[in-house]
Amino acid sequence: MNNVPGKYYLNMKPIKNITSKLNSNRYLILIAIQCILASCKQQNNQVNQLQLKVDSFQKQLAETYKPGFGEFMSGIQVHHAKLWFAGLNQNWSLADFEVHEIQESLDDIRQFCKERPEVKTIGMINPAIDSVANAVRQKDLKLFKSSFVLLTNTCNTCHKATDHGFNVVIAPTSLPVVNQDFKPGQ
Repeated sequence: MNNVPGKYYLNMKPIKNITSKLNSNRYLILIAIQCILASCKQQNNQVNQLQLKVDSFQKQLAETYKPGFGEFMSGIQVHHAKLWFAGLNQNWSLADFEVHEIQESLDDIRQFCKERPEVKTIGMINPAIDSVANAVRQKDLKLFKSSFVLLTNTCNTCHKATDHGFNVVIAPTSLPVVNQDFKPGQ
């Protein structure tokens, strides 16, 4: 083995060769780290863009019109009156439709007005609605009238329980709309 003065040997190879290999590996490692960081930055940009879209959609949703509790109750009031005249005229198809409209409005209240304390008591109406629906299915005018009275009284009980006792519901004495015939169709 030829020893060259000034060079150190490790396992019969000059140390200088090992050092140059380590340096070239460092460069490869640095390049790999830069690629990884660039990739992470690109993913962060995509995540940030998605977050901006989500934030924008949440803002739009928050600003979307949602009917208030009063609008739902006004709708129920109209369906309550229409239900009465449909039942009196034994238009059972229309009466069934109006029962379902009331139920749908109650479901909407539960969904869109959950923060209102009144929603906690709204379930008390279910047995009365079921009673009216049963009378309509049986096409029984006498049962319908008594079930409708139960429904109306339950509305007033709920109003009292929620400090809205000043809002008294009665069986309607005149048509809720003048452009609808409540008699059964042909």
